[in-house]
Amino acid sequence: MPWLQLKAHIAPEQAETLEELLLAEGATAITLQDAHDDPVFEPERGSTPLWNETVLTGLYDDLEGIAAMLERLAAAWAETMPGEPLPVIEHELLADRDWEREWMDDFTPLRMGQRLWIVPSWHAPPEPGAVNLHLDPGLAFGTGTHPTTALCLEWLDGLAVAGVLEGREVLDIGCGSGILAIAALKLGAESAVGTDIDPQALQASRDNAERNAIAEADFRLCYPEQLDAGGFPVVLANILAGPLVELAPTIAGHVAAGGLLALSGILEPQAEEVLEAYRAEGLLMDEPVVREGWVRLSGYRAM
Repeated sequence: MPWLQLKAHIAPEQAETLEELLLAEGATAITLQDAHDDPVFEPERGSTPLWNETVLTGLYDDLEGIAAMLERLAAAWAETMPGEPLPVIEHELLADRDWEREWMDDFTPLRMGQRLWIVPSWHAPPEPGAVNLHLDPGLAFGTGTHPTTALCLEWLDGLAVAGVLEGREVLDIGCGSGILAIAALKLGAESAVGTDIDPQALQASRDNAERNAIAEADFRLCYPEQLDAGGFPVVLANILAGPLVELAPTIAGHVAAGGLLALSGILEPQAEEVLEAYRAEGLLMDEPVVREGWVRLSGYRAM
């Protein structure tokens, strides 16, 4: 059976209204996508951030009466949003396809370093004897596909291979999906703490920890202001260059004597500024590692 798809390019403040109107017309599914390549990493707490230009799509199994539907949408929009023009709504017929299967096929196991694999729940682990982290794509940033996440995972795997991670406590600042902290625990860390300003991220981290059989006692989650003072042997912060520079005293302050630090979410032209911010906090920084224009910085605090 073919499907009817309605699609509109909208501003963030238009999303809720148009979504409700499409659902009222019987949409089977609604999706929101980035119209460009403009990721949102650090939302305000309690918010569900959208991109400056969002593509809202509604899918329908009823192919009849499209003209009448568009008229009803225009009338309902004029009543709900007086004085604001209705976004242009395009429509097309889509051939019948197994949408869920096609989406799942886009996500396959990813190898990170020597021993670590990121494995979607519908795939069997390619190497059952390896360290397999089960993680499905979701709302929170961090599935292992982005270079910033991959660079941090490879850093953790390298620590584990060198025997440095075993028995250590890890702090993940801006934990997102929890992928870095969970990977550290599966690679041998004794415990982990994850902080994030977004409650959705904290919930996603809890869900992913449960999926990977991580005990709640081993992985504590909190907002940044709830984080205890003091240093950690291993600290990661995969956020953005601006917050990394602004928070340098706080982040560096959590690196214990002899502790290790990894920073990512940094574009290549921003690396020097971030390096200088952490050198100013007394950390000894390594040469940057670059992938696809993104940078991982690592360093340590002397004993």
